[in-house]
Amino acid sequence: MVEYRIDRGSGVPAYVQIVDQTERALRMGTLKVGDKLPTAREVVAATAINPNTVLRAYRDMEQAGLVELRRGLGTFVTRSLARPGAEGDSPLRREITDWTARARAAGLERADVLALVTAALDAYDDERDTHTPGDRERKKEDA
Repeated sequence: MVEYRIDRGSGVPAYVQIVDQTERALRMGTLKVGDKLPTAREVVAATAINPNTVLRAYRDMEQAGLVELRRGLGTFVTRSLARPGAEGDSPLRREITDWTARARAAGLERADVLALVTAALDAYDDERDTHTPGDRERKKEDA
């Protein structure tokens, strides 16, 4: 089961944090189709946020087709976002876990680690965008 953490200092609304954390758990395979999400009451007890905030997050996820609210039974996952290589026992997951441990041991805070990963992803995407298949073909013709 997912345990939500709300960072009140982040500037990100609590309901968005719940959606983001649920999507992350779906991508990582921590949550699977059929799994039950914590009740609004459980989330409120663990995070001290307003119940309507939890319900808004759950409604947003229902509209996105990720969960189904079953009156009297709870909220259940209806769709996975997991991709190969994201599972908890995958080599990529182990590598990023080891790298994260080294980054934290070097004194980097969560925001620093996220900034590094975001910068690396941006650089990778920029590189891919400037080297489209058409560009590669033109370079071969110019050579």
